Formats: sequence, structure tokens, C-alpha cells
Amino acid sequence: MEVDRPTMGDLIPGLPEDVARECLLRVGFRQLPAARRTSRQWKAEVESPLYSRLRRANGLSRPLIALSQALPPLATSGPSCKYAASAALSNSYRLVLHDPADGGWATLPPLPGGGGLPLFCQLAAVACGGRRRLVVLGGWDPETWTPTDTVLVYDFLAGAWRRGAPMPGPRRSFFACAAAGGRVFVAGGHDEQKNALRSAAAYDAEADAWAALPDMALERDEARGVCVGGRFVVVGGYPTEAQGRFSGTGEAFDTSAWAWDPVQERMVDEGTCPRTCCAAPSAAGLMYMLRDGHLAARDSGNPWRSVARVPEDGRAATTVVAIGDGRVVVVGAGRHGGGEQAVYVLSEETGTNGAAPSWARAVAPPEFAGHVQAACCVEV
Repeated sequence: MEVDRPTMGDLIPGLPEDVARECLLRVGFRQLPAARRTSRQWKAEVESPLYSRLRRANGLSRPLIALSQALPPLATSGPSCKYAASAALSNSYRLVLHDPADGGWATLPPLPGGGGLPLFCQLAAVACGGRRRLVVLGGWDPETWTPTDTVLVYDFLAGAWRRGAPMPGPRRSFFACAAAGGRVFVAGGHDEQKNALRSAAAYDAEADAWAALPDMALERDEARGVCVGGRFVVVGGYPTEAQGRFSGTGEAFDTSAWAWDPVQERMVDEGTCPRTCCAAPSAAGLMYMLRDGHLAARDSGNPWRSVARVPEDGRAATTVVAIGDGRVVVVGAGRHGGGEQAVYVLSEETGTNGAAPSWARAVAPPEFAGHVQAACCVEV
């Protein structure tokens, strides 16, 4: 009788294919670019949509927080140049990653051309097949403070940046942005003459191409973009003639019909800046934002409800990010206009035995304490 023997696998010599695949699934996200460069077989494996699906199914992918963060100032005294503890506002921003699971911090490679990160740029994470990409859109040139149409795309498998097709005109500032259905959407903001915009567009990172959307019903400067139930939703904003007087309405874009739904009333309170609005990626219709010093949540069609009071040193929050596993991250300081940035994670809405939910502060080394202008969650 012939005995079955393990065959020499193409992925790892001497191991059966299923065992070799299991080993590759456990490669950490920081080592993925090196694994991809090891051999043609490994490159094909880690780039396959199946690889990404298996990592998620086995709990091996990780939600990371990507942040546009200021470089803290250097201390002027001491035995060596070290980062100062205070993180004053800066014009020099970079992209960093925070791993809420292990508390780690890391910087991404320099941008193409070696320039600084645009001020007030938007971040969005998009999945293209088996690849995860971080897209940086727009913002202001850090030297001239003029709006830019720049698009930069970071590929986590390649470990490298590339330039994307520029954003279609007009050059806009403070626009709504979010990833939905495999595309990155932008809408509203204002042009270089400070006119609020109704126009919108969608970016396909795989094809490196933009598609125009129909105009929104209303002008929306400084609106917030979120993905709710697979739809791109633009929250709040204000028209040209109402500078700073925020509307509480919103508009949702239906990607299948390629049309905007009717304007939704009372998405947020009238007069409320929607800057801290975010949506939970794993729960259809669940949104979060900060209201009167509390993290609040809203299920589709229901009023906002308080979840937990934000700690004092994070009360002046610049951004709120919902993670796919149910956690919510708040990044802020104890006062507006500067100070060391605190990162707090709320693990779940319901505390143990009905107790109030509690916050855990993520420890950040001094070099990662700079002011944060934008953030998003990316699962790698």
C-alpha cells in the first residue's frame, strides 16, 4: 500500500502548502513588504484576495490608526536634542501609524519628492482586491499655504508611495472625504475664492482615475464625510453666505443609482461643527461624535445618546475614529490650540456588569505627541 507523503511546497520548501500558507498568514503587517519581495510565489500569495480574506477570517489582520501628525519641536537644552514634551502647532506634518492592539507607533516612509505632508489634507483607507491602500488627498502646500490637488497613495504590501491622478478642479479646501464601496469620495469644501461648493467626485485607487458625481443639493463648506451602511454621507457644512453657521442636515450618495438621496434633516444639531463625526465600519447606521464633552452615538434614525464622558486632557479633540472591532479612538488635548495630544480608546459601549464604559489612554512616546489634523482606520 502506498503511503501519502508531504510534498515539497512552492511557498516554503519542505512544508505542505496548507502549513506554509498558515505561516505566511501570520506575517506581521510591518514585514509584509519584505515577504512580498522574497519570491514570486510569496508575492503572488500575499497579493491574492484569498490571502486578505483568510487573514481577516482568522483574526490575523489588524485595525491601525493612520494619523496626519505634526513633528513636535526639538528641545533647546539638555545633553542631546530630544523631542520636547509640549507639542506646539507646527507646519511640518508627517504620517504615522498607531496599533491599538500592541500600543506601537511607527512612521510611514517619506512622501514622493521628500516634501512635507500637505496641511489639512484628508486621509482615507481603501481596499482594492487583496491590497490595502492609504490615500492622502488635497490640503495646503506647507510652504505657500495654497490649496493643492495632490493625491498620494501608500500601498501596504509594497511598502511604498506613488502619486495618484490629481483631484479634479476646482482646487478645494476643507472638503468632506470618506471611502465607500472601494472608492474614495470627496464633496463640498470651498474653492480658492472661498465659495462653498456642491460638486463631488470619486477616486478609484486601483484604476487611478476620477469620476464626477452629480452635484449635492446644498453647498457644504467644512462638511464631514463618513461611510454609513456602504454609502458616502456628507454631514453638515454651510453655504457661502452663512460662513461658520453650520447646518444640521446631511446628504447620502447611492453608488448603485449614482445619485444623491434627498437631504436628511437633523443629522446633527443645527450650528454644530461635524468635525468629530465618524461611522462604525462594522455596524450599519452607527455614528459617533463628540457633544458637550461626551462621546455620543446615533443609530440610524434615532436621536444622539451619550456613551461616555471624554477625559479632561482629551476634551479638545481634533478627531474621532471608529475601529472595525467596536472600539472608538479619540485624539485631542486638554485645551484648544496646542498641548500634548492624548489618545484614548473606548473598548466597548457597555461596561462590565452594566458599569459605565471606561477609557484606556494609549501611551505615546514624545516624538508621537504632535498635533493631529486628520486620521482614519485601515485594516492590514
